[in-house]
Amino acid sequence: MPTDFHGKWRSLSLLMLAEIAGMSLWFMSAAILPDLTREFAISDFAQAALSSAVQIGFVVGAIVSALFGLADRFDPRRVFAICAILAALFNSSLLVFEPGGPVTIFARFATGVLLAGVYPVGMKIAVGWGQKDRGLLVGTLVGALTFGSAAPHLLALLGGADWRWSLIVASLASAAGGVLCLLVGLGPFHAKAPRMKVKAIFTAWTNRKIRYAYAGYLGHMWELYAMWAWIGVALAVSFSAHMPQESALSLARLIAFLTIAAGGVASILAGLAADRVGKANIAILAMAVSGSAALASAVSFGGPVWLTVFCVLVWGAAILPDSAQFSALVADYAEQDQAGSLMSFQTALGFALTFFTVQLTPLGAELIGWPGVFALMAIGPALGILGMMRLRRL
Repeated sequence: MPTDFHGKWRSLSLLMLAEIAGMSLWFMSAAILPDLTREFAISDFAQAALSSAVQIGFVVGAIVSALFGLADRFDPRRVFAICAILAALFNSSLLVFEPGGPVTIFARFATGVLLAGVYPVGMKIAVGWGQKDRGLLVGTLVGALTFGSAAPHLLALLGGADWRWSLIVASLASAAGGVLCLLVGLGPFHAKAPRMKVKAIFTAWTNRKIRYAYAGYLGHMWELYAMWAWIGVALAVSFSAHMPQESALSLARLIAFLTIAAGGVASILAGLAADRVGKANIAILAMAVSGSAALASAVSFGGPVWLTVFCVLVWGAAILPDSAQFSALVADYAEQDQAGSLMSFQTALGFALTFFTVQLTPLGAELIGWPGVFALMAIGPALGILGMMRLRRL
């Protein structure tokens, strides 16, 4: 099936920009949390809930999307646009209602529900543009997601103590991303399902290859969002042993942005390699480095700043490239008119796990310290490697 090269990369470039803009809402509450707690009395539970509500909302949204086959039955560009614009409106509610209250926690939950119409739907659009280079396509999209996820830390750094400025910029960006997605074209391999196929998600259990791809993804998700959500807070604690608290916070925000963004760059590069050496092989390598870097970050915590920064940057670069390959593997092994539903369900399971890891991470830090939490995060990649090794045997 012929592909218009220029049209393909024009559409994918627009899709990446839209993805970056939409996903900039994800970690906004975590990035501005230090400023929020200076202005409002927010309980420890509410602080964690502002972040974990997005996770559980995403799970609900992804399950609904998978069951009803939204990305497979309807124009995914319109689904993306509607969800990104509505998510921007809910995110803006933190400007009106007191952060940490029931209304704002629900607003973060609704933001997560709507972001399920941005990330998995974006993957559906991307895989429609190729088959032989699918590792690169999904890797590039996940890279865009990562830059978007890192953006709140950069906005918080640029906005200083003015958390409202950061919030407004992210909301406007998401709305603009929704409009931008309407200009994206659909590729020649895009397949539309004629009707709702709820039974499609059961392929995740009946197809052994898809099942092992899911297993690897769950191991990957064990560490990913817990690290992303709390790395800025953890680094501020580590750096404060060597510098004033305000300087430690500013540096932590910068390194948190660079750490998450490093994964985006690595994801694109890994996508290039995956189509040549194998998606499962790239996933195994990424998880091996990621788990090792998590342990190294635990050892260096509170030590020389340069050493902690180095370990965390390596961790951030290695923690993401496998994510795209798990999704690309599912797309490879699924029927094309079911790929959107199965990728949505895959992300739903993964983010259901992250609800607990994000919520429990700060509690774990109080009990065993951040080094102990970092070490526990390495368990996920180890289990993910086992899943990928079984898949490779098939």
